[in-house]
Amino acid sequence: MSPAPPASSTGPSMSPVRTCIGCRLRDQRSALLRVVLTVAESESRPGGVASGAGVQVRPDPRCRLPGRGAWLHVSLECLDQAIRRRAFTRALRVEVPGNRLDCDLVREYLSAHTTE
Repeated sequence: MSPAPPASSTGPSMSPVRTCIGCRLRDQRSALLRVVLTVAESESRPGGVASGAGVQVRPDPRCRLPGRGAWLHVSLECLDQAIRRRAFTRALRVEVPGNRLDCDLVREYLSAHTTE
């Protein structure tokens, strides 16, 4: 078995591409922030339905937290668009009564890491 040829430094970048749930633009994974849904154990229900009290969207900058993730540009505008469009419930495939998810942790993270 021969080793694989070395990657060309002049060729096109083959980094993964993801879609921002706020603005719906595609970008490299490194330019987006992964967010995940966290639900308290006592709050989860069968069928992907969660009660509103323990449901929280949290940033996952290292892409290590378990569960289904969604991708968002590091921009407060994209966060606001995602909230307005109710994109978190669709992207994370969860039903929350009243479509109210707590996105405060994501907003704090974006505020601290946005250069705008």
